[in-house]
Amino acid sequence: MSARARRRASLAALALSLMAGVAGAQSPSPGQLDSLPAKQVFGAQKAPAPLAARSIGFYSKGCLAGAQALPVNGATWQAMRLSRNRNWGHPNLIAFLERFSATVPQVSQWPGILVGDLSQPRGGPMLTGHASHQIGLDADIWLTPMPKRAFTREEREKISATMIVRKDRRDVDAAVWTPSHIAVIKAAAQDPEVERVLVNAAIKKALCRDATGDRSWLQKVRPYWGHDYHMHVRLSCPEGAKDCRPQDPVTPGEGCGSELDWWFSDANLNPKPPATPPKPKPPMLVKDLPPACREVVLAP
Repeated sequence: MSARARRRASLAALALSLMAGVAGAQSPSPGQLDSLPAKQVFGAQKAPAPLAARSIGFYSKGCLAGAQALPVNGATWQAMRLSRNRNWGHPNLIAFLERFSATVPQVSQWPGILVGDLSQPRGGPMLTGHASHQIGLDADIWLTPMPKRAFTREEREKISATMIVRKDRRDVDAAVWTPSHIAVIKAAAQDPEVERVLVNAAIKKALCRDATGDRSWLQKVRPYWGHDYHMHVRLSCPEGAKDCRPQDPVTPGEGCGSELDWWFSDANLNPKPPATPPKPKPPMLVKDLPPACREVVLAP
């Protein structure tokens, strides 16, 4: 192992021991903390920072103070994949999920929603999965209705969400797609705090084809890679939140025209492998995050 590799391994081990509260671990110096991989540091946090609620930084480069946990069960929601400990969010996100889930049975045939990943207890980069979900304002909501009974903890780990997209990736599966899917996505997009709703391009295509009446909400629904069994709901930065960096405004219009064509092109669906494989990106370090994230990490 090279000296550089040994140093990285040592820093990663330090991150896990310090942030997991290993007996005898000493507080890191500022230099040590800055050099630690952010995903190791924040991925090891088990509890929120006992600070005022703040979304700090950008959705894909930040952290979260004063997080609240979404209760495992509600009258109209159930949290899934509990072992990940990613059911934490800014209080605005928790309030939205409670509000939105109560709306779902009123506009659709669903008894409620199944909620996937929100954020980690102190936000930040995750050990696996998402690049975003770092500031407590993102939520994955399964496009599978909540059952009328409570899942067991084991079921929450093993049950899979329903695949909505057809095998050829060019449209939704007609055997699965229902008016309730449209109604649920529409209800999320119409909430005034919602900034964007990300779905697979095939789902966006189906919404463009099947939505009737007022279609202004389609502007918030944007196509993105993946998202073929869930929708990714993103809230706007809280009002007056100086530490939260907002996303660029949504492109005007329904997004149902020629701008969808590329998503179904061979260049996207069947891309040719690059002649030279790209080099892996170096991990984001704690020093790469907003300075206030150090306070979040070091809070008791």
